[in-house]
Amino acid sequence: MNTMLAGRLHVPSGAFRVEEVAIPVPGPGEVLIEVKAAGVCLSDVHLIDGSLKPFVPIEEVTLGHEVAGVIHTLGSDLLGDWSPGMRVVLQAGQGCGRCDDCRLRIGTCVEPLTRGLDYDGGWAQYTIAREDTLALIPDHLPFDQAAIIPDAVSTPYSAIVTTGEVRPAQAVGVWGVGGLGAHGIQLARLAGAAPVIAVDPLPSARERALAFGADLALDPVDPGFAGAVHQATAGLGLDVALDFAGAPAVREQAATVLGQNGIMVLAGLTPHPLTITDSTQFSWKSNQIRGHFGSGFRDLHQLIRLASAGRLDLSPSISAHIPLTDAAEAVHRLQNKIGDPIRLILVP
Repeated sequence: MNTMLAGRLHVPSGAFRVEEVAIPVPGPGEVLIEVKAAGVCLSDVHLIDGSLKPFVPIEEVTLGHEVAGVIHTLGSDLLGDWSPGMRVVLQAGQGCGRCDDCRLRIGTCVEPLTRGLDYDGGWAQYTIAREDTLALIPDHLPFDQAAIIPDAVSTPYSAIVTTGEVRPAQAVGVWGVGGLGAHGIQLARLAGAAPVIAVDPLPSARERALAFGADLALDPVDPGFAGAVHQATAGLGLDVALDFAGAPAVREQAATVLGQNGIMVLAGLTPHPLTITDSTQFSWKSNQIRGHFGSGFRDLHQLIRLASAGRLDLSPSISAHIPLTDAAEAVHRLQNKIGDPIRLILVP
């Protein structure tokens, strides 16, 4: 067999289809992965609708940045002790390999590439992975749960513990209880935040927030919103506000309920301008705005350990398993919130 099925996006036109393509061949430092599970993310929806574009010029790309599977074929010049059959999850991206930080290994790549965006991802029966993006997973961690750790879990984890620097007993607000925000609630609680306040206009999302561990779930348009936050935080306001919705209105509202030295973390992506209506109050309270994108390899390894040890239960996050051939239907379901999914999993 020399061909496979892959979910391909024609970037200029936005046309998406599952089609038969050649099975890729791993080059030096690469392995071929037999995909067992791949998550469907809102970023994939935005790629298809054109509101998100690859950061490098590309005509076509196989989507999918949340991928788990087994090593199938080894390329040459591998540095690690890899072998076929090993169970692995793939980092959602990789360093460019060209910048000084990559060549000298002195820091974070300044031009990182995202799997399924800037190069072919895992909505396919097989995919190529550079060996430095592989992380082993234990036999008892299911492929579907492992697959969503890159991005769906690692992005809010990094936003909370690294960018937001959440500490025990800090008051944390989470706006948007979708694929990122639901895990953000779990992880904020795991980090010791108290209270954890979820904010979402959908009643079903607020119910989910409470099930995932939020102490309070609020409707952002409720006239008593600010008063509820004030009461829940003993009048101090939020230490950290996390925007997982990527909406200007969210950021405006979050800024109004930050406490002294409070931090707003922008983890949700949007091309719209960022405005702070009362910038004098924002400055007087020494508030900060911090941008956030993705996660690091260390985050992935830490989360695998947490999930493997039973500290983090990801089973409620798996909303459905869908055949790869029906990838377009999965996109439709996520885009239109049919069944209010957290993560849909494509199975080749």
